[in-house]
Amino acid sequence: MDDGELQAESGNGSSASDRELNPEVASKQREVQFKAAHGLLVAFFTFVLLLHIGGISLFLSGFLLTRRVLDEKSKCSESPLYVEPSAIGEHAAGRGTYEDGCWHEKSFDKAVIIVIDALRYDFAAPYPPSSASVSLRRPRHYHNLIPVLYETAAQQSGNALLLPFIADPPTTTLQRLKGLTTGTLPTFVEGGSNFAGAEILEDNLVGQLKTAGKKVVHLGDDTWTSLFPGHFHPNLSHAYDSFNVWDLHTVDNGVTEHLFPLLRFQETVSGTEADWDVIIAHYLGVDHAGHRYGPDHLAMSDKLAQMDEVVRQAISSLPNDTLLVVMGDHGMDPKGDHGGESDLEVESTLFLYSAQTHFGTPDTTLIAPPATARERDSTGRERSVPQIDIVPTLSLLLGLPIPYSNLGKPIPQAFLGRKTGKPDWKNLAEVDRITAAQVHRYHVAYSNAPSSVTKLSESVQEDHKTDDEVVPPTGDALDTLWRKALQRWKAAEKHPNQDKWREVAETFDDYLSENLAVNQRQWASFNLPLMYSGIFVLVGSVLVSALYARGAHGNASGIAPPLLLRGLLGSLSGSALSFLISGLSPLSFLFTCVFLAVSGGIVGITSGLASLSSKIPLPASFWGWICFLSVLLPCISFASNSFTIWEDEILLFSLVTSGVLLLASSLRQRDPQDRAIGTLNSVVFLVLTRTASLSRLCREEQMPYCRSTYYASATSSTSSSWQLAIPWLATVLLPSVIRYFYARTKNYNGSAIIWIGFAFRIDLFLIAMYWLSDAADDGDWLTGKSLYGTINVGKDTLKTMRITIAQVVLSVAFAAGYATFLYASPFISVRTEDPAPELTGSIGFDGQTSTATTTTDIDVNTAFTTITPKPKPAAKPKQKLIILGYANTLGTHYFLLPTLWFLALVLLQKPMGQGTLSLLLTQILCLLEILDANSPSPDHTTHSDEEISPITDLRNSAVGPTLLALLALFHFFKTGHQATLSSIQWEAAFVPLRTIRYPWSPLLVILNTFAPQILCAIAVPALALWKRHPRLSQMGLLSDIARDMATHMLVYAAVAVATVIEAAWLRRHLMLYRVFMPRMLMGVVMLGVVEVVGIAVALMGVRTSIGSVKVVFGW
Repeated sequence: MDDGELQAESGNGSSASDRELNPEVASKQREVQFKAAHGLLVAFFTFVLLLHIGGISLFLSGFLLTRRVLDEKSKCSESPLYVEPSAIGEHAAGRGTYEDGCWHEKSFDKAVIIVIDALRYDFAAPYPPSSASVSLRRPRHYHNLIPVLYETAAQQSGNALLLPFIADPPTTTLQRLKGLTTGTLPTFVEGGSNFAGAEILEDNLVGQLKTAGKKVVHLGDDTWTSLFPGHFHPNLSHAYDSFNVWDLHTVDNGVTEHLFPLLRFQETVSGTEADWDVIIAHYLGVDHAGHRYGPDHLAMSDKLAQMDEVVRQAISSLPNDTLLVVMGDHGMDPKGDHGGESDLEVESTLFLYSAQTHFGTPDTTLIAPPATARERDSTGRERSVPQIDIVPTLSLLLGLPIPYSNLGKPIPQAFLGRKTGKPDWKNLAEVDRITAAQVHRYHVAYSNAPSSVTKLSESVQEDHKTDDEVVPPTGDALDTLWRKALQRWKAAEKHPNQDKWREVAETFDDYLSENLAVNQRQWASFNLPLMYSGIFVLVGSVLVSALYARGAHGNASGIAPPLLLRGLLGSLSGSALSFLISGLSPLSFLFTCVFLAVSGGIVGITSGLASLSSKIPLPASFWGWICFLSVLLPCISFASNSFTIWEDEILLFSLVTSGVLLLASSLRQRDPQDRAIGTLNSVVFLVLTRTASLSRLCREEQMPYCRSTYYASATSSTSSSWQLAIPWLATVLLPSVIRYFYARTKNYNGSAIIWIGFAFRIDLFLIAMYWLSDAADDGDWLTGKSLYGTINVGKDTLKTMRITIAQVVLSVAFAAGYATFLYASPFISVRTEDPAPELTGSIGFDGQTSTATTTTDIDVNTAFTTITPKPKPAAKPKQKLIILGYANTLGTHYFLLPTLWFLALVLLQKPMGQGTLSLLLTQILCLLEILDANSPSPDHTTHSDEEISPITDLRNSAVGPTLLALLALFHFFKTGHQATLSSIQWEAAFVPLRTIRYPWSPLLVILNTFAPQILCAIAVPALALWKRHPRLSQMGLLSDIARDMATHMLVYAAVAVATVIEAAWLRRHLMLYRVFMPRMLMGVVMLGVVEVVGIAVALMGVRTSIGSVKVVFGW
C-alpha cells in the first residue's frame, strides 16, 4: 500500500477573484463550495459501499448452502410402500387410520414434550462417571443436580430411556426446532415457492398433528408460535418472550403454572376443562442461566434442581396412554453460550418415559444409560442419536405419517420393546423399512425437482468435478443398499426369525445412514458462478478503492464528483446490458443485473482514475511497505486455520512492531519538542497495547494454550469482583487523560470544560454504577441479613434502576453530546496584553513569546497566537489580542464526536471491555500526537510535485488510517469477542431495555460487537484535523480526510476480500464451518459497519466540525 503524499493548502485558500468580491460574499461562496463538495464526497463513498454490498451479496448467494423446500406433505392414506397389502400388511399399504395408526400401529394416544433449552448431556449424567479415574476435578455447579433422568432410566429400563442427543450445527434454538420438527438438516438459505417469514412451510411434526385433528398446547418459548402460527390451542397455549436472557424465571414459572393442572386434573388454572392431545412445554431458564452466568454458577444449580422437580412431577402425573419426552435442543460451551459446533454445544439430552413397559435395547449387556455423551457400545458405535431421529420416532409412536422431508431414522430402543425377555427385531425392521421408504421417496423427489434460486445444476456438477476425492459418486451405493434391504426383507418373510429380522433392520439402518450422508454432501454444493462473480467484483472494488486512496493525483474530494458520475453511468450501462444477455448468463436475471451493474460501476470509476493519470498504488517508501505488509500478512494468514484461530496474537505482533518503529522514528526527529512528544506517546502506545493484550476470551481451538481473563473464569459469563474496579478507574482517569491532551494545546476552554470535566465524567460514573448494580443482582448482595438488618431489594427493582441509568447515559451521550458538538464554539479563549512598542506580533507556546515578522506564520505547536495590526508610526501601540488554543481548534472540536460515541459504546461492554475501550481511546490520542510529531508543520505549503521524505512525514502517509484499522481489529478480540457465533454478547440488547424491541435490540448488539471498529472509524477524520490551524483551506482538509477515510476502509475491504477468497478456496476444508466461514462473515459484516459509520457519522461530523470553526475564523 503506497503511503502517498498529499499536502493541504495553507493560508485562507482565497483566490484573486475572491479578493475582488465583498469579503462576506466570497466567504459565503467558499462555504457553499465546501458543502457541495462534501455532499458529493458522501455520495461517492455511498456508491462505493453499494459496490461492496453487490459483490458480497453475489458471493454469499453462491456460498451459503441452499436447499429447496418441497411442498409435498405425507398423508395418512398414502404409504411410501407401493406393494400389495397382502404382502406387507394393511397399515404399511396405507389403509391405516389416525385412531389406530397411519403407517404403523401407534403406541401412545398422547404425548407431553418438555424441552429444557440447552440441557447438555453432562448435566443429566452422573459425576464422576463410573469409568472415570479418581483424579478428576471437583464437581461443578451443574453436576448431579437433575438426577431423575439417569436414575429412572437405570432403574426402570423398560419404562425409560436416556440417550445423548446430538444436534446439527448451527446450535441456535430456531434452527434446532426446525430440525426437531421436520427431520431435515439445517442449511443457511432455504428457498421455497411459498416461503414467507420465519414460518415453517415444509412438512413437519406439528403440522401433521394439526392435520390429524390433534389438539396441541404450547407453553413457553414464543419461537414456536412464530414457526407454527395457528397450530396451537388458542385458549390453552401461553407463549413467553424468549430473547430476554437476563430473565431466568418468568418463562419457567409460567410454564409450570399451566402445565401441571393440565396433566393432573385435565383442566386449566382457571378450572375450565382442558382437552388436549399433545403438550409442548419449552423451559428457558437453564439456557438463560448459561448466557448470563455461565454453567458453573449457583444460578445454574438452582435451575437444574428446579427442572429435576418438574420432571419428577411430570412422571408421577403421567397417564398410562401418554408418552413423556424430555429433551434439550442443544448444549452450551464452557461459558454458557452456543451457536457453534463444538462438542459441548452439540451434546444435548433425550429422555423418554412411559408408565407402561415399552422400551428395549439392541445390546442386552448395556442396560444402564451412557455415562458420557461419546460412550460406545460393544461394536464401537456411539450410543448417541442424532436429533433428527426424534421425528420419525414420535411420528410412528403416535400413529402419524412421517414428515415428507425427514432424513432421520427411528430410535431402535423405542421400538425393540421386550417380549419374552428378548428384543422385538421384527417391529424394528418394520419401522425402519417404512422410514427408509419415505426417505427414498423424498430423495427421488428432491433429485428430480427443478433447482431453486439460481441455475445450480451445472455449478454443482462442476464443483463436484473439482472435489472428487471428497464427494464421490453415491447413487449406485444407495441403490445397492436399497435393493439389498428389500431382498433381506423378503427372505425374512419366508423364513422368519429374530436373527434375520435383525439383519433386515441393520440393512435398512445402513441405507438411512448412507442416504443422510448423500444429502449432507448434496447440500454442501456451492454455486461457483455466483461465487466467482462475487469475488471478481469484490477484487475490482478493492483495486478501485486502492487507486483512489493512494494512487490518484489531485484533490481527493475534488475528483470524487467526476468519478461518481462515471460510476453511475457505468452501472446504468451494465444494468441495461443485463436485459440483452440474461439468457446467455449462467446466473438468474437478478444476479446477472447485479453483476453487470457493479462491474459497470467499477469500470466507470477506473476510467475516471485513468484519465487523472493515477499511479499504481504500490509501496514506494519505508512506511508504505510497513503499512502494506501489516495488511498483507494477516490477509495471507487467513488461508491457515491455525493462524486464523490465533489472529489476535498476529495483530498484537503487528501493533507492537509498528509501535517500536514509531518510537525509532520519533527519536530521529531534530526538533527537541517533537522528539520528546513523539517518544513519550510511542512508549505509552506500546504499554497500552501490551496492557490491552491481557484481556482474552479464548476460543475452544486455542485450548489449552490460552487462559481466558475477560470473565471471572473460563466457565463463567460474569465479571469477577476485581474487574468491577475497572469502570471506576475509567471514571477517575479517562477524563483527566483527555483533559491533558486538550490542555497541552490550550484547548481546554468553554464547552470542553463542561463536556469533558463534568458530563463525560458523570456519564462514566453512571456506567460504573450500572455494572455495580448488575453485579449486586448477580450475587444477590442486596438480599439477606446484614449488620443493619434484613436487606431485600428485589431483582425487578434493580433491573428498573439499571434500565433508568442506562437510558440516562444514552441521553447524555447523544442528546447533550451532540448538542455540544453541533453548537459549541471553538475551544479557544481570548485575552489582551500590552505589548512592547517595538513588537508587531508574537507567537507563544506555554507562556513563552518570540518575535515574528508577520502575524500569519503560525507553528503547529503554538498554543496561542496573537493578531496585532501594524501600528502607525505616530500612533500609540495597541493591545495584543491573544487567542489561546488556536493551533488545535479543528482537532479538539472534532474529537468531541468520538468521546460522545465512546460513552454509548462503553455502556454496552462488560467491565473488562470498558477497560480495553478506554485504552483504545487513549491510544488514538497518542497516535494523533505521534503522527504530528513525525510530520512537517501542517502550515508548510506544498504542491503536487513537491516531495517530502515519507520517513518523516507520517501525517500524509497511510500509517494513521492503517494503524487505526489494526487497533480496531485487535481490540475486537480484547472486548470479549471471537469470530464465532457463540461469542456474540446477546445480553447487550437488554442493557437499556426490558424486552426486545426492533430495531433497537439488534442495533445494541451491533454496537457491542463492533465497538472498536465504530470508535476508530469515527476517529479517522481527526488524523487530518489534529493540530491543523483553522485558516487552512477547507477544501484541502476535506481532501486529506477523504484519503484517510478511503485508506481506512481499504484495510477492511482487503481483509474481507481475503477471507472471501480463502473461504471459497477452502470450501471443502474440515474447518470451514468452524473457522473459515465465521471469519469470512465477520469480515464482510465488519466492512459494512465501518463504511456505514464512516459515512453517516464521521463524514457527516466533519461538515459540522469544520463549519463550526470556520464560522468563527472565516471560510
